[in-house]
Amino acid sequence: MTLSTARCPLCSSPNAAEFLRADREYWRCSVCALVFLSTEQRIRFDHEVARYDAHHNDPADSGYLEFLSKLANPVIERTSAGATGLDYGCGQTPALANLFADSGRPTVSYDPVYHPKHWLLKERYDFVTLSEVLEHVHEPHRLLTRMGELVRPDGVFGVMTQFLTGDIVFADWWYRRDSTHVCFYSDATMRWIAGHFGWTLTLPVPNVAIFAAETSRVGAQPSL
Repeated sequence: MTLSTARCPLCSSPNAAEFLRADREYWRCSVCALVFLSTEQRIRFDHEVARYDAHHNDPADSGYLEFLSKLANPVIERTSAGATGLDYGCGQTPALANLFADSGRPTVSYDPVYHPKHWLLKERYDFVTLSEVLEHVHEPHRLLTRMGELVRPDGVFGVMTQFLTGDIVFADWWYRRDSTHVCFYSDATMRWIAGHFGWTLTLPVPNVAIFAAETSRVGAQPSL
């Protein structure tokens, strides 16, 4: 078994076991169970943006809205009408924010490429969501720390990403083949995240994790 010299981008463990060597090289962390792409094989940022530009997520598409509802519904169930939210990494359209707004929960949208409204990251919210975002993030620990700072005490933080489960053949997995996907999460990884940040965790439906921030761990001002 080959060990990587790179640190895990989530927990900073210095060693990871080789997980797949095929068209690209992947490693699995023995501490947090994150599977991640070799740093040297990440694509250039402009190529990444070009891939995002090809997405056509129509906020009026019923199928797309049904997909987003897998994350929206558990968050709505755990918050009250009037709660305010932030959808981080919304992409080109505010489709998820619209679902929350329609439920009586006004929500703003932020995206570092398409909607870089950095002033939104200076506020706090009753809930924050990341829909199909974490798999793209090169430094997930840094981003998760920031999300924790954005959630008010007793707030909710919802994540949706395709979980790597035991029945998936990673070499053949369609989700791996997206060149912008660099990190892959499992139930075990989500449990590590919850324990590390002092959050509670529920897994209400496949591919969705709902974290609840504890008051004692959400006191710092948001950082940019």
